[in-house]
Amino acid sequence: MNRLNIGDQAPDFTLLDQHEQPVSLMQFRGQRVLVYFYPKALTPGCSTQACGLRDSKTELADFNVAVLGISPDLPKKLAQFAEKKGLNFTLLSDPDHHIAEAFGVWGEKKFMGKTYDGIHRISFLVDASGRIEAVFDKFKTSEHHRIVIDYLKGQQNGA
Repeated sequence: MNRLNIGDQAPDFTLLDQHEQPVSLMQFRGQRVLVYFYPKALTPGCSTQACGLRDSKTELADFNVAVLGISPDLPKKLAQFAEKKGLNFTLLSDPDHHIAEAFGVWGEKKFMGKTYDGIHRISFLVDASGRIEAVFDKFKTSEHHRIVIDYLKGQQNGA
């Protein structure tokens, strides 16, 4: 796993969203984008994380931040996730995990004594010019939205 770092150019990509429409990172040039990777729709941790971002949409919009959630799930499952949880942002399908690999978040994981390949729960704040502004990789799913907003507030206040 060779994860992208602050200052790296974010790879452009086009993936299908929960409505089976193509969405490209390039569409968001001129604004910040939180690209967050999560393992699996409709699981407890991923739901907690997504709902925190859903509930923070207005605050994120105040900082001109769009949200793109990426998982290996197919668009149909993403649509179920968005509908069931009332999500108000775009979910993208990366079933062959090419984009996860490009960002360096696909790799070996361990859970309950088993080793497997999967998505690591890591988020990237991409700036208006397409560069990685911040990387969020150490958080509880229930605190993810707050960590992002605290970072944005710190930047606004010159921290």
